[in-house]
Amino acid sequence: VQLQAYGGGLVQAGGSLRLSCAVSGRTRSGSSMGWFRQAPGKERSFVAVITKSGDVTYYADSVKGRFTISRDNAKNTVYLQMNKVKPEDTAVYYCAADTGFFYSGSAPPKYWGRGTQVTVSS
Repeated sequence: VQLQAYGGGLVQAGGSLRLSCAVSGRTRSGSSMGWFRQAPGKERSFVAVITKSGDVTYYADSVKGRFTISRDNAKNTVYLQMNKVKPEDTAVYYCAADTGFFYSGSAPPKYWGRGTQVTVSS
């Protein structure tokens, strides 16, 4: 499984940004997909996850109500819609996948993509 995240950039606080992650490989639509982020000087942290069918999502408390994860299995793509962004959302964002479900505090997912930088200016 290969993942490629894109869509990062510079956005003002209160604005919106949408990240995308293209998935290729054997388990494209058969994987739970999610996003993690790593801010400068901090450990990587969980952001959101969506199940294989897309009917269950789970978010970190810090982004709940502001970010929305979704997926389009026909396009082999998972999205992270980021609204009302804050400076503390500044980080490198990574998409990830696993045949099993994962969440904050669980075993890390097996597959990772290269990150995309998101910078929120105040």
